[in-house]
Amino acid sequence: MLKQLRYFANNAPQMRYAEYREKKFSVGSGVVEAGCRTVIGERLKQSGMRWSVRGANALIALRCGILSGRFEDFWASRTP
Repeated sequence: MLKQLRYFANNAPQMRYAEYREKKFSVGSGVVEAGCRTVIGERLKQSGMRWSVRGANALIALRCGILSGRFEDFWASRTP
């Protein structure tokens, strides 16, 4: 119980949900989960595809870089 109370006390500034809703911000995880499903799931789960963890992680990083408009930064971090 004390652990939970400490968590809420320490994170209260980030939990201003009434203010966030007033500003029309999303306060749930649904938007992020849908984004992950679109960016990752649709590409990795196509018919007949099999991925190693390493290969899947590489493809996820690549797609996130492209779709976020930060491919150049992604690529620069991968080349010597």
